[in-house]
Amino acid sequence: MDDGARYEAVSSRDARFDGEFFFAVVTTGIYCRPSCPAVTPKRVNVRFFPTAAAAQTAGFRACRRCRPDAVPGSAEWNVRADLVGRAMRFIADGVVDREGVGGLARRLGYSPRQVQRQLTAELGAGPVALARARRAHTARVLLQTTPLPVTELAFAAGFASIRQFNDTMREIYAATPSELRAAAGRGTARNAAGGIPLRLAYRGPCAEAEMFDFLQVRAVPGVEEIRGTRGARTYRRTLRLAYGTAIAEVDECGGARSRRISPAGLVCPADRGTDGGWLECRLRLSDPRDLATAVQRLRRLFDLDADPYAVAERLGADPLLGPLVAERPGLRSPGAADPEELAVRTVLGGPPERAAELVRAYGKPLDTADGGLTHLFPAPAELTGADVPAPVRALCTALADGTLLLDAGADRAAAERTLAALPGVGPRAAAYIRMRGMGDPDVGAAFGPAGTADAWRPWGAYALHHLWRAGIRTDGDALREPGDPGAVPALSPQSPPPPTPPRPADRRTARPARSGR
Repeated sequence: MDDGARYEAVSSRDARFDGEFFFAVVTTGIYCRPSCPAVTPKRVNVRFFPTAAAAQTAGFRACRRCRPDAVPGSAEWNVRADLVGRAMRFIADGVVDREGVGGLARRLGYSPRQVQRQLTAELGAGPVALARARRAHTARVLLQTTPLPVTELAFAAGFASIRQFNDTMREIYAATPSELRAAAGRGTARNAAGGIPLRLAYRGPCAEAEMFDFLQVRAVPGVEEIRGTRGARTYRRTLRLAYGTAIAEVDECGGARSRRISPAGLVCPADRGTDGGWLECRLRLSDPRDLATAVQRLRRLFDLDADPYAVAERLGADPLLGPLVAERPGLRSPGAADPEELAVRTVLGGPPERAAELVRAYGKPLDTADGGLTHLFPAPAELTGADVPAPVRALCTALADGTLLLDAGADRAAAERTLAALPGVGPRAAAYIRMRGMGDPDVGAAFGPAGTADAWRPWGAYALHHLWRAGIRTDGDALREPGDPGAVPALSPQSPPPPTPPRPADRRTARPARSGR
């Protein structure tokens, strides 16, 4: 995509590119998301950046109107397996805040200087600047949604000092922390007992009902629960995080609830019948320093950084998948809030009740049960000497001693090889853990019919979800994951596709009208 195409997206306020790039206006010193509703600046005054951190490093401050720091992340970082892609996933998970640039470099297997040079060359910002942008966004959320004292809030967001916090907020938002809190209004800061209210933004259409269906049949009692009826459900779960624990709640908004309205009075685009929007979320954290990491793990669980336009463009041309993609636009590939938990559940096998027995026997109980949430899922180290099946014990031993790494930015190919070599795991289970636990969208060869891997690349995971959702098994020996609702017909390469429903207009090429900015 060249700058001319980027400017066309800006001129048409094309929300499909929010998070894919940012633009700044040199005459105002402000950077925005492509869909910003402000008047379109002249092309000569516009500069483009791949990340918000790059715009900030160049001296631009965030637009108060479109809040570019709150856009979905780029799907590119989920696809890429190189140093930059892995680094971006690690930074989003808080590695730089917790371990510094040296810790990030060790995890990547490069020197700090190499990491700095590569990120700066490609993204216009190094790891410190990228982590700084993440901290600033976390601080703004805490300022506008909690009554935490500013001093406590600064350290919770990851800043090393109050001065650094104040300087960063003024530089990025052109306002002091107190001014940002006042601008949010009196009614937005809630008591911590109700949880920190958040909006988890996504791009394009989002098949919320199907996503909640997927999670509901796989929910492990004690760790997860679903409340409400279809179209108005709330997914709840416990989380083990770096500094403490959390209880997360995410709402489904399929029409039965009232419309989603932000504190500023903005109606969620999905409720207006247009693409893009957000899921309402509440987080109750034992330590607010875990906020950004918890948010990122929920985003991975619900696959909110996906690019459904790119998925539809690639898979929609397939004679088998095309009708399925048209029938369910925005179908996501749910990931995992905890990849180690997902790996244990996959290797353990059986329905969710089997994993619940493991939770009751070895999981850490919550100080106070919250509805159906009673425990944290047991950590691998707690299962290495437990009375569990031998494959689960071997997996937990490899996770506990560092032989196997399933972190957000870990080497996916190396992890899959290590998993496949463990006794009782095998290549299919390893591929499934890579797809969900490590969020790899380019997984399909282990499950799909022969010859489909290249045709589906790099969105094989979405192809599989479309087939599974349509009740089509890719072969007679398909992997049965925890909570698999039952057997479905096998698919042979010669199987005819389902009937073709009417297909909508191509979303990638049909741009919104360029009405006056």
